[in-house]
Amino acid sequence: MRRILLTSILLFVLGLLTAQAQRMLNTLDNRDPNGNQIDPSRQPDSLDTGVDVQSIPPKLYMWRLSETLGNRTIIPADTANLNFQNTNLGTGMTGQYNTLGNLGSPRLSRIFFDRTSEEPTIFMAPFSSFFVHPDQMLFTNSNVPYTNLTYYKAGNKISGEERFKSYFSVNVNKRLAFGFKFDYLYGRGYYTNQSTAHFNAGIFGSYIGERYQLQAVYNNFYLKMNENGGITNDGYITRPDTMAEGKKQYESTTIPVNMEQASNRNKDFYVYLTQRYRMGFTRKVMKEQSDSNVPQQDFAASNATMPTRKQQPSLASDSLNMPPALTADSLLTDSLMQVNNIRQDSIKNSATLADNGNLVEEFVPVTSFIHTFKVERLRHRFQAVESPNANANYNKFGVSRDSTTAFSVKNVFGIALLEGFNKYAKAGLTAYLSHKFSRYDLMNQDSITTDRFTEQEIYVGGELAKRQGKTLHYSVDGEIGIMDKALGQFQVNGNMDLNFRLWKDTVNLMVRGFVKNTLPSFYMRHYHSNQFIWDNNDMEKEFRTRVEGELNIDRWGTNLRAGVENIKNYTYFNQNAVPAQYSGNIQVISAILNQNFRIGIFHLDNEVVWQQSSDETLLPLPKLSLYSNFYILTKLAKKVLTVQVGADVRYFTKYHAPAYTPAIQQFHLQPDDDQVEIGGYPIVNIYANIHLKRTRLFAMYSHVNQGMGTRNSFLVPHYPINPSLLRVGVSWNFYD
Repeated sequence: MRRILLTSILLFVLGLLTAQAQRMLNTLDNRDPNGNQIDPSRQPDSLDTGVDVQSIPPKLYMWRLSETLGNRTIIPADTANLNFQNTNLGTGMTGQYNTLGNLGSPRLSRIFFDRTSEEPTIFMAPFSSFFVHPDQMLFTNSNVPYTNLTYYKAGNKISGEERFKSYFSVNVNKRLAFGFKFDYLYGRGYYTNQSTAHFNAGIFGSYIGERYQLQAVYNNFYLKMNENGGITNDGYITRPDTMAEGKKQYESTTIPVNMEQASNRNKDFYVYLTQRYRMGFTRKVMKEQSDSNVPQQDFAASNATMPTRKQQPSLASDSLNMPPALTADSLLTDSLMQVNNIRQDSIKNSATLADNGNLVEEFVPVTSFIHTFKVERLRHRFQAVESPNANANYNKFGVSRDSTTAFSVKNVFGIALLEGFNKYAKAGLTAYLSHKFSRYDLMNQDSITTDRFTEQEIYVGGELAKRQGKTLHYSVDGEIGIMDKALGQFQVNGNMDLNFRLWKDTVNLMVRGFVKNTLPSFYMRHYHSNQFIWDNNDMEKEFRTRVEGELNIDRWGTNLRAGVENIKNYTYFNQNAVPAQYSGNIQVISAILNQNFRIGIFHLDNEVVWQQSSDETLLPLPKLSLYSNFYILTKLAKKVLTVQVGADVRYFTKYHAPAYTPAIQQFHLQPDDDQVEIGGYPIVNIYANIHLKRTRLFAMYSHVNQGMGTRNSFLVPHYPINPSLLRVGVSWNFYD
């Protein structure tokens, strides 16, 4: 722990020193943070005149990457002031996750269409609240150093939770930037032997030139979690007055649990790098048309970005001086012929314009050569001793010391013909070849030696995309395996969005879908430990098809999403917590409505989710999930202070939710001899949320209805949620 804290402090101090050094160098060289020369005669002299030197207005933008090809998508800086109080809840922003209760514990989404299978191994899949993929990393380009510090605290020093996050980014010049991130959480746990301690530290950098671009990330994760197997009797929560000694209510820390000395450890690190070289031509344009602090980028334009399932409105920001709208890395006109016409028109008056200095050269990319590289290593370990309270579902053999290691290296090579590269190809076209080598070490039956498995996967793939314009955007991408374990596997994904006017509003209509034929992941096919052993060499490929539509009407505050998915050879963890396949077909139908209402300062935001599984035994889902948030939103103190005060409630109908087994850290079907229903219990929180310039603060009293109604306060069988407690948090942005 001391090493972790020292590492984080060192990274933070290094970032501050780098920022200070940059300011000092700029001052000595008479340059501003953009690297522009400053006229000494125009510099205010604070020593002679007493005038303070004014800081330069901050300008920054952020982006994320697609992991396979490294395409960039611009996103706004995180300055939204609404619902900050929900950002650290393990149950998610709208309570859509089932979780064991404690901060950083495993979780599973109740909304089937939100479940993903893109985790590096099955052991990291339950930790989506903490684990950060390369395509979730934030890169920043700014004219001043940017820092964000966030701190959350809940409960007391004995059972409470704390989390500290920091993010720092600084530019060396307009093209080169680097930074680091740090995330540490510690949940002591309101139930015995349930503490969590997760640590993540990472560094990142980017170089965005006209022709050459590079982005790189190193992330290291260490996740520690004690396991208690749940409480021994749900009656301590649902019927405390009927338990021994006639007590009406039990302290959570005194309730007996199934396991007393058991823990899981997950260590993961990855290095991700994506680079591309762009070829094209230069053209002369008017100076004011190309006067931007941001070069043309390889990312989707902001008006072509697909919206998320639920977007929270933002009424305030840090008043950043954002750069002009960013364009995709493609031709700014429809064809090379149009470009040539523009160039010819410009040449006619070039002599006059050149004399006035109004013409500048601009690079127009046509083709990109892409390389993406990723190396990752994960180690999982489970330790346990025999517990007097444990039953066969939690600890089969008493003492356990299970471990496994996964290592992989992946390379992707691609070539992209950018959007509008000629008059016959209005869309961008990309082709690529990927190779992945994976190595897995499993325990042998003697628990001393190891069994090593290796796999090779080679895919060829491509993408056709149109991201420019305001009316229609689409993309189709796919890949097919051609060697070893990849042979016979394929997937095709499609997305389209159409924007059109409806009365005085713009309506956004999206259609997306996929077809996948994929082999279950390695650990679904092979795993060896003291607790479990399986080698499923005969598993068939899982065939999935999904079609989904989404309608957004911002003026009405309406978002409607509906879809259907069919699964053949559905792979799951059965009642014994081991992988199994169902050779038939399972269908899931879903509809999600987000509807927001407003009358003056009064707001009511709602989400209604309806789902239907054709086989509720193998794939149980709650038929109805609800989220409602009623609040007052207003601005005070000359409209610089934004205040949100309200209450929200989460609810879902009863169903046989997946159980959890600590020995493999997985959710699975409930055992036949231990069938229970959860749900039918509202969870109510009250809160106050404040946003003042660069600072956000909140105070929340969560689970205020503890002990009321049915008392069935479980999200996972035998794992009660935390009792009512006070939560506070603060987030502060620095631009200097």
